Amino acid sequence: MSEKFDRISPETIHTLVHSFYGRIRADGVLGPVFEEVVQGRWDSHLETMVSFWSSVMLATGSYKGNPMRKHMEVPSIRQEHFARWLLIFGETARTLFEDRQAGAFEEKAGRIAESLQLGLFYRPEDHMPARSAKVDSGFRK
Repeated sequence: MSEKFDRISPETIHTLVHSFYGRIRADGVLGPVFEEVVQGRWDSHLETMVSFWSSVMLATGSYKGNPMRKHMEVPSIRQEHFARWLLIFGETARTLFEDRQAGAFEEKAGRIAESLQLGLFYRPEDHMPARSAKVDSGFRK
């Protein structure tokens, strides 16, 4: 590709999604996770992802799904998968788009990944300070 896209449109989103998932399918870490869920129905998945990214980037409202629920249904998903997903997504966006547009995709992807990770993996009890058996109220007699 000699020239990068300088605008985000339905057509450029289509190219990004198809290029990105081509890389995901070939990835030794993420490919099997996606294949477990997609189970060969890639055309349908790609159509959904084009709709999702069109809704995110162009406010088309064409995506009506629930990403959190979908990700909760993936038994093999791990928190470390998100860093790899973001790496490949960012590389793909930077390959296809000018800096400003690639940055916009990367910013949205980062926020989405953070939200999904919080919903899937955050447990408040894991982040609470340990309580001592005896609490000093600070009052002295």
